Amino acid sequence: MEADKTILQMKYARIVKMFAEQNGASLEDALGWFYDSYVYKMVSEGIADMHCRSDGYIVELLNEEWNETTQQ
Repeated sequence: MEADKTILQMKYARIVKMFAEQNGASLEDALGWFYDSYVYKMVSEGIADMHCRSDGYIVELLNEEWNETTQQ
């Protein structure tokens, strides 16, 4: 299933804001990291209907990916 592009962009904004707040990052840094993440790829391509998941759930996945990436 494919989501409406405008609604998806609004969802991205909420996710990036929440991710930045939780990690003490600037919105610019959080946005850059989000667009380079595997989670973004899954959401944007509609894999497993990730765009239907809650913002909080997606941010949790982002945090996990970020922790894995920064610990290597």
